[in-house]
Amino acid sequence: MLIDSHCHLDRLKSAPDQPSLKAIIDGAKARGVDYFLCVNVRQQGFEAMRDKVAEFENVFLSSGVHPLDVQDGLNVEQIRQFAAEKRVVAIGETGLDYYYANETKALQQSCFEQQIALAVDIDKPLIVHTRDAREDTIAMLKNGNADKVGGVLHCFTENWEMAKAAIDLGFYISVSGIVTFKNAGELRSVIRKVPKDRLLVETDAPYLAPVPHRGKENQPAYVRDVAEFVAELRGEKFGDLANYTTENFFNLFTQAKSLI
Repeated sequence: MLIDSHCHLDRLKSAPDQPSLKAIIDGAKARGVDYFLCVNVRQQGFEAMRDKVAEFENVFLSSGVHPLDVQDGLNVEQIRQFAAEKRVVAIGETGLDYYYANETKALQQSCFEQQIALAVDIDKPLIVHTRDAREDTIAMLKNGNADKVGGVLHCFTENWEMAKAAIDLGFYISVSGIVTFKNAGELRSVIRKVPKDRLLVETDAPYLAPVPHRGKENQPAYVRDVAEFVAELRGEKFGDLANYTTENFFNLFTQAKSLI
């Protein structure tokens, strides 16, 4: 069994010539993907996201504001209300992105700080996006006592020093299809070092489709390709990696309940 620990099911294309969301989820299940975490990026979009996946009991949710969407505003109490819903297992996607939006650095930091505080207050783990903000990300997690709830650095692309610092705070490292890209040499060396009990796999669908699906819309079924690549990279059996990343998911997101 596999879990796509980070995807955006509500952002998959919807058109007459595209498969339905049910067909996409069924297709993933046919490849051994049994659960999905559908991640919120704009609080104004939470309810539409929730309603779109409502019929699928194997889809968990998060509630939060992405660092590239902070200009749309942050209402912590509304995020708190959304987070109280039964299927919401985490706060995020939050974090810092100085690569694409260095001009909003101060606002990003404020929103990240508030979401860390909320996660600690309601005892739910964090889903963290970080790019070109290594020192500030780790410092803010430490200062906000994020080690009390833990979380995951999703779609990880940073160095081993950052991975180790996050792991020391009780965080997990999630690897996406980027690890299959030709220029991902440093990332591969990091993923080889991540302890088994701190590794997750994801697609970040509909973005970043792994080899051999580059150029296509990413889908949760492709987490199988990520997992197979990572297992070979680490010199492990695919079944073993599938089992321990699934166990890690439920160990981190304790309010996500297995249906099996």
